[in-house]
Amino acid sequence: MDTPLDPATMAAAVGVRDLRAGLTDAIRRAAAGQRTIITNAGRPTAQLGPLDADAPDLDRLIGAGAVIPPRRSTEFRPPAAVPVWAGSRIDQVLRELRG
Repeated sequence: MDTPLDPATMAAAVGVRDLRAGLTDAIRRAAAGQRTIITNAGRPTAQLGPLDADAPDLDRLIGAGAVIPPRRSTEFRPPAAVPVWAGSRIDQVLRELRG
């Protein structure tokens, strides 16, 4: 169960087990501006909160070299399905497909 902390920071403490059970609520609170301190064995270990205005978006991360931009510029389309007989061994099917 959530334990209120400092009212000035709008933070509540929650254990990992309780966080798993109420993750959706914790995310909603973060979107509303409240920070949640996550504890493990009673010790604060992480926090969940709203994104800051200067939080890096994908373009900033690419510019900083922290991530590699996607190579595909179009929407992903999966390849056509290959019909396979039931009971077929996958290694034999792949060998046949790959020639």
